[in-house]
Amino acid sequence: MESKKVLFISQEVSPYLPDTPMSVLGRDIPQGIHGKEFEVRSFTPKYGCINERRNQLHEVIRLSGMNLIIDDTDHPLIIKVATLLPSRMQVYFIDNDDYFQSLPEKGLEIDLLPDDNDERIMFFTMGVAETVKKLRWQPAIINCSGWVSSLAPLYLRRKYADDPTFRDSKIVFALHPEKFEGTLDSRFVEKLKMNEFTDEDLAILGERPVDFSALNRLAIDYADAVIQATDDVDPELVAYAKASGKPFLPFDSGDGMVARYTEFYRSLLGEEDD
Repeated sequence: MESKKVLFISQEVSPYLPDTPMSVLGRDIPQGIHGKEFEVRSFTPKYGCINERRNQLHEVIRLSGMNLIIDDTDHPLIIKVATLLPSRMQVYFIDNDDYFQSLPEKGLEIDLLPDDNDERIMFFTMGVAETVKKLRWQPAIINCSGWVSSLAPLYLRRKYADDPTFRDSKIVFALHPEKFEGTLDSRFVEKLKMNEFTDEDLAILGERPVDFSALNRLAIDYADAVIQATDDVDPELVAYAKASGKPFLPFDSGDGMVARYTEFYRSLLGEEDD
């Protein structure tokens, strides 16, 4: 039987970043399901603190070179890849000097640069979508983890709605507690509208500045299912996800996390256990 394809869009992946609950999950879940009944590829930002030589990243020329337009400005997309051992799973890195290389070398600290976080996550989301299209790789499941991936459900369900690459995909949004402080740029909604989104698409954002909670609610609204990744997720977001009536995987501190994710993905695809 052909393996089902699962795309992970992850805010953090260990060992490319220091171990945190998010980065460890970004490594362990994809690796845990890869090579069994699922074929996995993972995408993450190429933060400035990631050492390319030590982690054996190399640029994929055939995938790089595209310009993505954000706020009427072209931004070059650079794609790099590494092989995550021992599973030999491919991890793709979305790179751009304006949005990622300027981040502090001492650590991730993406929340310390709020002025362009809105454009950063727009660029990251579009970079993933355009690269997957180029790969001609049609995922059955798309797992989005963390607020840096929070625009992916919106983009895939609206901007890329008619693209056969994503049309039949089930989109899962994983809630994490890691957040940015304050609000995104006041022109965030305006910039999204320049990317072909309508007032109806963005109605949930309202007229108020967009903060961490609003961004997560937007992701929940456009996702097909939600996962509570850790026990310390904002209870209001957990309640919002449950109230949506969408399939919800609660946090469980016990063993067997990979098995639980696998079962959840299979249920979304309408598959029964043997």
